[in-house]
Amino acid sequence: MEQLLSALDQVLTLEVLTTMVVASVFGLLLGAIPGLTATMGAALLVPITFFLDPLPAIAAVVAVATSAIFAGDLPGALLRIPGTPASAAYVDDAYALTKRGKAPLGLGVSLIAAVIGGTLGTLILVFGAQYLARFALGFSSTEYFWLAALGLSCAVIVSGRSKLKGFASLFIGLFIACVGIDVIAGYPRFTFGTVELMGGVGFIPALIGMFALAEILRNLARGSSIKQTSTQPVIENRKNLIEAVRAVAGHKLNVARGGILGTIIGALPGAGADIASWIAYAVSKRASKTPEKFGTGHTEGLSEAGAANNGALAGAWIPALVFGIPGDTITAIAIGILMVKGLQPGPTIFLMQGDLIYAIFIAFFIANIILLPLGLIAIRAASQIVRVPQNIMLPLILIFCVVGSYGVSGSTFGIGVMLVIGVLGWLMTENDIPLAPAILGIVLGEMVEFNFVTSLVKSDGDLMVFFDRPISAVLGVITIAVWLITLASIVIRARTRDAVSAGDPEERQ
Repeated sequence: MEQLLSALDQVLTLEVLTTMVVASVFGLLLGAIPGLTATMGAALLVPITFFLDPLPAIAAVVAVATSAIFAGDLPGALLRIPGTPASAAYVDDAYALTKRGKAPLGLGVSLIAAVIGGTLGTLILVFGAQYLARFALGFSSTEYFWLAALGLSCAVIVSGRSKLKGFASLFIGLFIACVGIDVIAGYPRFTFGTVELMGGVGFIPALIGMFALAEILRNLARGSSIKQTSTQPVIENRKNLIEAVRAVAGHKLNVARGGILGTIIGALPGAGADIASWIAYAVSKRASKTPEKFGTGHTEGLSEAGAANNGALAGAWIPALVFGIPGDTITAIAIGILMVKGLQPGPTIFLMQGDLIYAIFIAFFIANIILLPLGLIAIRAASQIVRVPQNIMLPLILIFCVVGSYGVSGSTFGIGVMLVIGVLGWLMTENDIPLAPAILGIVLGEMVEFNFVTSLVKSDGDLMVFFDRPISAVLGVITIAVWLITLASIVIRARTRDAVSAGDPEERQ
């Protein structure tokens, strides 16, 4: 109770609350621009967090992610252009409502479901994180190795249709993580005589480059622009809000299931809100009594997927705080910020910085409360936000990229890393190679290597050390099973394609 009261005193200050409101507005603005994601918003906040204390810095990341995920629904509903990848799952329903003159209904449902889902996810985070923290105190290097390996495996599984491209992205990230001084032997690897690379590739410049700069290059290469449509303006009023509340109340089981499912999926390293929304929408359609209405302006899938989005945001913080393993790219940024502030996420942080953990939990609740009134304002102004010309927005984003990359290292080398990784990220996206496994490879590469080698050193090279302890054995069996199932699915799909291309009569029928 004493820690909770201390946390309340820390959060309910003018600095923290003002920071969260400003960050929420920034997230709404960013998420409403098609192609700009919550991850990009968190990355662009990094240079600003250098001037903030740990709690306001983390609270800003929480607020910007919470609002940006919802804001991605705005251009999806008005223009059929998802503002964030998480909004793509139900964009057809949202846009169909707009064409019928019910845009406020669709956006209102998304907003209310997001707030409820985020609150459910936070409750699970509060109670689940404390339990897992006690459980994690008994972890050794073997458990951490399997946990990191399982996280990387999950990233590949949910990376998209092509598991091979997921593997390729993962190995790209792991290779980048190998650059620098060997964590065990102290030998420089892939530095090419460059002193700046001795410390490895900076994570923040790499993250900014792979997401923000890659998106800029993609837009420039395609010469795309946001098309303005003749959709009627969104006018929020009491009638629209009441109608949205009734729609969500009619799908309360969907909202609850979406929030819980999203939190569970978000807790899997590498999954995140993008995957959670697709899975929740698919579950909603499969369980619905009227699946034929999905995609035609039905609010059932809209409610469930919208709740899963924000539930996944809270869920991703469970492995981040308990084990120091990012649940998604946003928590990866948060971990980086905490480490810069001299704090190490993991089970010991619950003992050493318990009041900070409670403060982060409270910040989640406040972020969802703030989202409701700001979201209603954003719905009213949505038709104007999405009309910001790209010839103005893209240069501003590029400036933030340069400032953020320079601020981390204090040298132009960070800018160079951002540019190189940005080109790499653009090439990956152009070839439909997912970026999430690469980012997690960069973040978890050192952890996998360090705990693997440390375990072998302690056991004099005996590989059975990874199965000696009960928890380690269970994690090892699960991880290996995931590997085998993934490889088997790749082989089966390859054989099926070969059979079809060879003209197998049975496959053609």
